[in-house]
Amino acid sequence: MAGKTLILGLGNPILTDDGVGIHVVRAVAAHVQPAGAVLAEASVGGLRLLDTLAGYERVILVDAIQTPDGRPGDLYLLHPNDLRTSLHSGSTHDLSLPGALALGHQLGLVLPTDEAVTIVAVEVEDVLTFGESCTPAVAAAIRRAVEMVLACIQGD
Repeated sequence: MAGKTLILGLGNPILTDDGVGIHVVRAVAAHVQPAGAVLAEASVGGLRLLDTLAGYERVILVDAIQTPDGRPGDLYLLHPNDLRTSLHSGSTHDLSLPGALALGHQLGLVLPTDEAVTIVAVEVEDVLTFGESCTPAVAAAIRRAVEMVLACIQGD
């Protein structure tokens, strides 16, 4: 795995917009298999994410985000230190992405640096309703998110 890029779609594909990261990675896979990149899906976060990221030099995470002023379908290009808190950190055993990466580095895990982790975040509307399809505004953003992921890869 060393030297490769991981493109990782995060979320729960049966919770409406929460699965947008997985939908984006599946759309990338349907169009192209980027050279030197591995495409994967995960429904974990925090410390549990470290096993998935271990061994890669570069990671592009695709995930749902909800911000105070965002509109469903907005796209953001972020890095771990842009994310200070998470609504899904429900216990002291779960950490933010920056916290998990820092702990992983301190434990000697082979992980990408913070600068080598890019997050393509899609502003979402509904992450609580059971459903396998995204809401219309989020579904319409998937194509643009795929283009953003491909642009990140080409920026290598």
